[in-house]
Amino acid sequence: MAPATKTFTPLDPANTAPGPRNFRRLGPYYTHGGYTHDVNTEKDDLRPGVDSLLPLAPAAFHILMALAEEDRHGYAIMELVAERTRGAVRLSPGTLYRTIQRLLEQGLILETRDRPAPEDDDERRRYYRLTSYGRAAARAEARRLAGLVRLAQASGVAPRTA
Repeated sequence: MAPATKTFTPLDPANTAPGPRNFRRLGPYYTHGGYTHDVNTEKDDLRPGVDSLLPLAPAAFHILMALAEEDRHGYAIMELVAERTRGAVRLSPGTLYRTIQRLLEQGLILETRDRPAPEDDDERRRYYRLTSYGRAAARAEARRLAGLVRLAQASGVAPRTA
């Protein structure tokens, strides 16, 4: 006899299924470009463990690292990633904003209402902030990548230099 399966419901506190839908949507909400997401709040409800999000897509990891230091708007994220990688990674606007939308849905980043002084700002910009959940995911991805480098070094594929 097949075991009974539990129906997935995002609001079920006992649900342990991984994925971006396994958390409750709390307000306030902001709608921009047809997408609805939380503004200026972190979800303190149930989320999958960060290990279930791994491996992160390279674009997602770069965006999380760009937001680790301070809030940034999309173009500033693109510029910082290109600068840090010396042009090796260039996020197209499509990749950037699709990835940002996915990170918003997963609760790894949030759109913030905090803005710089009006003379240093453009009202069309949307600013993003790394959540504590996003920081934990970025740290877990960094540990995963460091482990891969150690394996490559142990197997002789990568040099053992720092």
